[in-house]
Amino acid sequence: MIKLKKQRHQGAKTLLGTIVNVLTIILGTLLGTALKNRFDEKIKNTVMQGLSLTVMVIGISMAVKTENMLVLTLSVVIGGIIGELLKIEERLDGLGRKLEAQFTDESGSFTRAFVTASLMYCVGAMAVLGSIQSGLNQNYDILFVKSLLDGTTAIVFSSTMGIGVAFSAIPVLLYQGAITLAASSVKDLLTASVITEMSAAGGLLIFGIGINMLNTKVTIKVGNLLPAIFVAIPLAIILAGLS
Repeated sequence: MIKLKKQRHQGAKTLLGTIVNVLTIILGTLLGTALKNRFDEKIKNTVMQGLSLTVMVIGISMAVKTENMLVLTLSVVIGGIIGELLKIEERLDGLGRKLEAQFTDESGSFTRAFVTASLMYCVGAMAVLGSIQSGLNQNYDILFVKSLLDGTTAIVFSSTMGIGVAFSAIPVLLYQGAITLAASSVKDLLTASVITEMSAAGGLLIFGIGINMLNTKVTIKVGNLLPAIFVAIPLAIILAGLS
């Protein structure tokens, strides 16, 4: 009985980042619904720019912890090639457009709000990276920042589209929770150095997300770079064996 309670407590702790994310979406929706169209565009832009800078700092702080720059470099190069060949970013964008178009044509504002917000919160590198980081070493920094971003966008979305945004918290819980638990279940098979290199590769991608959030002319295909996180595993093991 004690062991079972301990396992439940550990599972809840592992999912803390996702739980906070879900709560911020719901609270943001309630606030946005109350405000309706009163949310100032200038305030929104300034807040989003500030959060993007925070995302970039988190990314760099993770990337510089690499113990082998060659692993990080090769992971990004090889991962980028794999991502381009698989066209990950194009497929994710295409899926999002198809789903949104389908539901927008057939349903009212509630479904449109639900689908739009769900895609925004789930189809992104930050959701994947944050969940993996949370599962591997219970580091919630990425998901906490994502929670702030999602809460802010929930205010904006719900002020124009309504309460349907709040229900996007359900797929967020299922999607991010599944990734977190999957990462947690395999972390014992990974060495500390491998986890470090995975986190470093992920941090570099997080930095790219921050750049994209600034809406500059430069757009980094972070989705196509996602394989770099997993490429870091064999590279770290191989190079560690050679040293």
